[in-house]
Amino acid sequence: MRTALLAGASAAVLAVTACGGSSATTDEGGAETSGVLAQLASDATGSLQKTVETTTSANSAAVTMTGTSGGEPVDVSGVISFGDSPAAELTQVDPEDGEITVRVIGTAFYVSIPEADQASMDGKKWFKMDFAALGQTSDDLAQQLEGLDPVQNVRTLLEGAEVTVVGEETIDGVPTVHYTSVTPVDTYLEQFEAEIRAGVEEQLATAEITEVAVDVWVDEQYQPRRVRIVMGTMSDMTMNYTDYGKAVTIEAPPAAETADFAELMQDLQDLADELEG
Repeated sequence: MRTALLAGASAAVLAVTACGGSSATTDEGGAETSGVLAQLASDATGSLQKTVETTTSANSAAVTMTGTSGGEPVDVSGVISFGDSPAAELTQVDPEDGEITVRVIGTAFYVSIPEADQASMDGKKWFKMDFAALGQTSDDLAQQLEGLDPVQNVRTLLEGAEVTVVGEETIDGVPTVHYTSVTPVDTYLEQFEAEIRAGVEEQLATAEITEVAVDVWVDEQYQPRRVRIVMGTMSDMTMNYTDYGKAVTIEAPPAAETADFAELMQDLQDLADELEG
């Protein structure tokens, strides 16, 4: 049971986001459009660069992520801090285990243990996976969260061969301008550090992915409201963002309720060595 739980915890970690007034103009068809929306549509590159700056200063957001990855459904929601000290609390809906919560604090991941399995884990409610103990840094952790980072997703859009303005669209009642681009895999991989890039590159090569399609919807506050990233048949993910700039407070679970992943792995290795001996 413990082996299955450890595998499940690893999978959960790897699987694992205000409106203001403005002046208005009238388009050729007679419909009124916001001056900001008109600017977003007429100057894509400048507007997206401003979006990077505005969103970076917000530092946090609420996110929902839905779609498919590796043929499996993904349904995640929570809050993220994407500044110099990345943090997140995300809840994933698992078809078998129900809700699984992942907290990211400093260099550590905390993954909730399903209630039905807690007895086999001596009553522990959380796994702890510490990147520092694995010889990695907070920069490595930040790389793991980049898929949810709205700033990084806008940068990926800008790195595409050509950004196309699709037009004005309303997302959850909020007016936005929709952009799209296709990024060659080689360019997409440049955003990753070398040790992470190799693994991502291998995954994309195995799936024969040659380009990454990115769509971003930006509102009048110059903040992404929606991001969609499609990597061929390997994954198709949509992230919706709200509540930019709200304080994010994420606390580590009580130590008494936490099982250290590295220690459990060592216990399993010691047991395997004894059985072989």
